[in-house]
Amino acid sequence: MLFRTNLIAFVGGGTKPRFPDNVVMVYDDKQGEFVMEVSLPESVLAVRMKRDKLVAVCRSQIHVFAFPNRCQRLFSVTTKDNPRGLCELSTHRLPSSSETSELMVFPGFKTGSLQIINLATTEHHTSSAPVTINAHQSELSCLAINMHGTMIASASVKGTLIRIWDASRKIKLVELRRGSDPATLYCLNFSPGDECKLKVLQIYPSIIEFIFFRVVLLVR
Repeated sequence: MLFRTNLIAFVGGGTKPRFPDNVVMVYDDKQGEFVMEVSLPESVLAVRMKRDKLVAVCRSQIHVFAFPNRCQRLFSVTTKDNPRGLCELSTHRLPSSSETSELMVFPGFKTGSLQIINLATTEHHTSSAPVTINAHQSELSCLAINMHGTMIASASVKGTLIRIWDASRKIKLVELRRGSDPATLYCLNFSPGDECKLKVLQIYPSIIEFIFFRVVLLVR
């Protein structure tokens, strides 16, 4: 769903899908009908929306479209195998920043790394060179970025450590230990606003549990 608007994106799935799994359907709840259809060359694993962009995440590529007026593909990024469809966008520009920053973060080609692209510096059919952060030694399982794009959270398939990175300086700000036993982490989310709170969804064989972290960062 696009913020508090009436636009909702759907992708077909399940045993009897209504739509193909390689098509993004955008539904206008106010009009009560589908208003946009975007076809991709492979199955779509995730969809992210900003007020002026739609991002479709496939297993080996990420496609960025102008949105919602005159929907057209701006560029595509080739990625490593991304079966979880990991990709996150910053939703707001930092008010005090003199530079426009619209970050997109996704897994890098090196195991456990993440890549960052500034969508604001891209031109039609081209993209800026991604910046790489070596975040973990194992494959990534979760990514999150706060609303202003200043911090990125990452976790690996081990599920024991969550690391928070400074998106502009590309350095680690803090490391959070969830526990010593491995667990499957399915979701990381920053709270909205300036206060840094992180919500983690972890799943054991028979337990679903949410963990909340309040992160205090000391600026020197």
